[in-house]
Amino acid sequence: MEINDAIKTRILNLCAENKITINELADLSGLRATTIYSVINGKSKNPSFVTIKKICSGFGISIRDFFDDKIFNNIDT
Repeated sequence: MEINDAIKTRILNLCAENKITINELADLSGLRATTIYSVINGKSKNPSFVTIKKICSGFGISIRDFFDDKIFNNIDT
């Protein structure tokens, strides 16, 4: 799995776990919904650290918590 696919899946899983939409996540994270949709849809090939950090803040988790998931165990480089 590519890192971008893993990030996308992790965001979608966290949205499902927290029962929030992408638009709600955007509000909580201080990002535009289009920014998050770009990550989800693969238009943003390299989401910045700042973007991921803001997404984590929206979920109320740390960067470490975000990447501490089995989905990141088998990333293709």
